[in-house]
Amino acid sequence: MKKALLSVYDKTGVTEFAKELEKLGFEIVSTGGTYKALKDAKVKVIEVSELTGLPECLDGRVKTLHPVVHAGILARRDSKDHMQHIKDLNIGTIDIVVCNLYPFKETIARENVTLEEAIENIDIGGPTMLRAASKNYPGVTVITNPADYEKVIAELQKSGKVSEETNFHLAQKVFEHTAAYDALIADYIKKQRKDTSWPETFTPTYELVQEMRYGENPHQLAAFYKEIGENKGSLVTAEQLNGKELSFNNINDANGALELLKEFDQPTVVASKHANPCGVGSADNITDAWMKAYAADKMSIFGGIVAINRTVTVEIAESIAENKIFLEILIAPDYDKASLEILKQKKDLRILKLPHISTPQREDAFDMKKVNGGIIVQSIDNKTWNDWKVVTKKKPTAKEMKDLEFAMKIVKYVKSNGIMIAKNLQSVGIGPGQVNRFWAAQQAIDHAHEMIGPDATHGAVLASDAFFPFPDSIEEAHKAGITAIVQPGGSIKDQDSIDACDKYGIAMIMTGTRHFRH
Repeated sequence: MKKALLSVYDKTGVTEFAKELEKLGFEIVSTGGTYKALKDAKVKVIEVSELTGLPECLDGRVKTLHPVVHAGILARRDSKDHMQHIKDLNIGTIDIVVCNLYPFKETIARENVTLEEAIENIDIGGPTMLRAASKNYPGVTVITNPADYEKVIAELQKSGKVSEETNFHLAQKVFEHTAAYDALIADYIKKQRKDTSWPETFTPTYELVQEMRYGENPHQLAAFYKEIGENKGSLVTAEQLNGKELSFNNINDANGALELLKEFDQPTVVASKHANPCGVGSADNITDAWMKAYAADKMSIFGGIVAINRTVTVEIAESIAENKIFLEILIAPDYDKASLEILKQKKDLRILKLPHISTPQREDAFDMKKVNGGIIVQSIDNKTWNDWKVVTKKKPTAKEMKDLEFAMKIVKYVKSNGIMIAKNLQSVGIGPGQVNRFWAAQQAIDHAHEMIGPDATHGAVLASDAFFPFPDSIEEAHKAGITAIVQPGGSIKDQDSIDACDKYGIAMIMTGTRHFRH
């Protein structure tokens, strides 16, 4: 008689599955809470202790860790020696193993969970059975996900057995599951030890959110995964209220806008295009902030992404509608009822609601980039500056200081080499991704004049993501009427830039913190 061993924490569908196995002539073996659930459901089931001859012990820590169980799973059905050996030992085969693991992830996600509670929810017997069954997939069916019950039953009903192809696929799922489970435990223990060293092997684990139609380009495959743990304020927790499914580029670009928005406490709107900010505005109210962001670059916002850190007002929705602004995505913590009705008239507009939009990224997060043959990993850039130091004869005014802080927050998210020009808490010119800083400065100035007007840069401030190696950018800023500059400093020619600022009566601050963004 064929045997199925069922030992699950997640009991979704397990009694129905067991009843179908019973109809197909399987003997059902189980443990602990699963045994009780099956017994209560009138399934004919025996406890694993009847197979092993030993009771569960050590508060349930040891149930299935026994040669009778593991020999029954691991015996190769195509080996005469294996089959004769277990026959001599009076051990029967176990043909189906159904197991899902103690809820370690859910346990460590609880507030105030203790180390002892976390350790007690590290499953030992479950992964051991799963790995054994997966190793012997030609003769054993292994299930860790209740979603696979139906397929297994269907194959058994049709042909009396589960195909080796299906068993092989189920075995793959198991090793993916146990690998993620162990990686999560290792990461938790590392954090408990406050170990900040880089591990010898780097094994992050993520959960699938969605498969995508394609990646950055139509010929590339893509999927969206989420970090395990607290993800408030990230796109994985956003509720989509309207529009098509998010694409790879949508998510990448929206994340850039969202991370920049988190730098601001006051009402702020960020417009972004191809992962670069194209218009940013802060004001006393969100409608005025929107008007500033939109006016900063009415051209580039077309087909872009807008992130807003306050409830979207009717005035904002009407402005989008009246100006026929095509946006890919709009993200906000909430929407006025009337504003949502207006925005939903744009069927293709992806409207995302993200209540905790201002929640900063987790301090323990990593920034990862794929390179040929490996990945490079770093901690997140969670600083804007170390210390502000006025290095010129002229000091910034109070108004200039506000604009300098505003500009530095933005240039941090501009692709390097990056230059950002701001005035009255509005971005007026952005020069992203140039191969030298002078071109980035020229581009930002030209952009300001073209989009806003010839006076846009007069009385404005300029921020740079890294130091100025030459004073040519300072000279260009002077010609444009810029009155204050903020930059990290750190060049061997810093004094040349300081001297140029003093010559032209420009205030300069050095922050000591570089923000390359590639």
